[in-house]
Amino acid sequence: MADRAERHEDDPDLSVLAGQLLFTVQRELFAALADLGYDDLKHRHGTILAYLDTDGVRLSELSRLTRQRKQNIGTLVDDLVALGYAERRPDPRDRRAKLVYPTEHGLAQIRAADAILVSMQKRLAQLVGPENYRHFMRTLFEITEHQSAYEDISPDY
Repeated sequence: MADRAERHEDDPDLSVLAGQLLFTVQRELFAALADLGYDDLKHRHGTILAYLDTDGVRLSELSRLTRQRKQNIGTLVDDLVALGYAERRPDPRDRRAKLVYPTEHGLAQIRAADAILVSMQKRLAQLVGPENYRHFMRTLFEITEHQSAYEDISPDY
């Protein structure tokens, strides 16, 4: 009988494949970003950078979008502020609240990351064919949305 490691190598389950995909995409993305001078970022920062835009976003919205607790999001935003990629400003609609905005440095990184990801996705679409890739992305999205219903995140999210 094959041991668990051999089974996962020969017939990986969803968690193994999802993890391998996440980690290989992150490694490629962050290696390319490091080559462009963004070598101070960690993979975990991508969670926030993926959702920042020039309109700003509240921590509670980042928490909802990333499906992570506000405390984790706050720590990641603190990191990005210290590194010069993001800044906090008062929300013009509610001065008690803060919005997180990308800095100019952060915007440059976001544009670079977007270009790298477009290139990566084009390469993968060429590998499996454009229609197969579109189908894969739709299916992955549906599975991710369905699986999200099983999350048990505290109400402070």
